Amino acid sequence: MFENREKTLIIACGALSHEIVHLIKVNHWTHIHLTCLPAKIHHTPQIIPAKIRAKIQQNKNQYGKIYVMFGDCGTAGALDKVLEEEGVERISGPHCFSFLSGNDDFEKWTQDEITTFYLSDFFCWNFDRIVWQSLGLDRRDDMADFVFANYKKVVYIAQTENLQLQEKAREIAHRLKLDYEYRYTGYGDMDKALRQIPLVVNG
Repeated sequence: MFENREKTLIIACGALSHEIVHLIKVNHWTHIHLTCLPAKIHHTPQIIPAKIRAKIQQNKNQYGKIYVMFGDCGTAGALDKVLEEEGVERISGPHCFSFLSGNDDFEKWTQDEITTFYLSDFFCWNFDRIVWQSLGLDRRDDMADFVFANYKKVVYIAQTENLQLQEKAREIAHRLKLDYEYRYTGYGDMDKALRQIPLVVNG
């Protein structure tokens, strides 16, 4: 039960799992373990705080430290309230697009980009499942026009320089009848946060 007391558990959104696993692997961070909630939970943000609390309570006696890698993600501060009660930190930022870009940069962008729809690597790969099908855009030809009526462009904030994903992002923008822009951001504040986790945590 206590074999992981010198390790840190990351509780993350499934939309970040590939990126976190990649960073753990390439940096040989054997002191970090990962568990995720499914990405589709963002469609029901009101249940995120309770789901996170359950994960924390399930694991708090097994790890020296727990860290949450979720944005507020529409919980209106309820997630931070739970984390304060549980004594657990999270990466700062309103959502994954912000801390993948770097919160400071994203805040500057959004001053002029309120009508922008953002994509990350994950949302490019999974757009049809997570967005197109989940919102029912595949069932009526006019639904995409209705849902995205107030958007002007798609911005793909890329974690990797992947030509296949860039083409997919262009196709998504074309499908939504929006302008397209590509920005390579890497892993932003997520990378910085993971690097700050100590190699040894005393429980």
